[in-house]
Amino acid sequence: MSVLDDVLADLAAEGERLDALVAGLDEQGWRTPTPAEGWDIATTIAHLLWTDETSVLAATDKERWDAVVMQAIEDPTGFVDTAALGLAGSLGGTDLLQRWRDSRAALEKALRDVPEGTRLPWFGPPMSPASMATARFMETWAHGLDVDDALVTTGALTAWPEPTDRIRHVAHIGVRTRDYAFVNAGLEAPTEQFRIELTAPSGELWTWGPEDAAQRVSGSAYDFCTLATQRRHRLDTDLVAEGPHADRWLDVAQAFAGPAGNGRDPKGATA
Repeated sequence: MSVLDDVLADLAAEGERLDALVAGLDEQGWRTPTPAEGWDIATTIAHLLWTDETSVLAATDKERWDAVVMQAIEDPTGFVDTAALGLAGSLGGTDLLQRWRDSRAALEKALRDVPEGTRLPWFGPPMSPASMATARFMETWAHGLDVDDALVTTGALTAWPEPTDRIRHVAHIGVRTRDYAFVNAGLEAPTEQFRIELTAPSGELWTWGPEDAAQRVSGSAYDFCTLATQRRHRLDTDLVAEGPHADRWLDVAQAFAGPAGNGRDPKGATA
């Protein structure tokens, strides 16, 4: 099984998990607010389908991809919201879901058809098909957490789904984007390597970096993934940093391209 096959299998599984959550919603349910400011469940799924469709363009249609890039240049901080809110406002839940299903299938085919050695353009550095699929997994998982939260809050979902070891893809991106996170926050990226030790949902230990590194981060892989996708405040994780650079990293960690978001307030925080 190739790396691409492995990531695409996990991406499909994560998409199906989220699909099953929203498939039974009525129109009122689709309009349930999520923790993402201004976004309801419909907007969340609209964003995922738009990003899948845009990823297909990056792999298959340079002219249309270039047009999307121009939109991003014209409105770098708002074009993603504009696209998601526009789709969510024009399509009902049933149509959104079907279009997202179609976009997921189209993306898998497009990535499998990319010639070996080709790197795909994106809003950050160009990516291999496997890296593109990994990024799509990260977004699907992170936005899926927002839907979970919305449905748990309303009682439509009685408990948070148990995390799986599929989140290793999110952890990998979180580690690989360390330097990007520093630079994106206006900081100089450390030159030294870090040691990262994260405990997977299965209990397996995932590690990156030299064992004798002075800068270290350890804790739950799930907590690290929620932090790197800005779905949980650092104070609500069990992550432990050793060394000033590692400590600073946990304040700015960001696994996604683009401007840093506002993140989430710690539990119990008051306005």
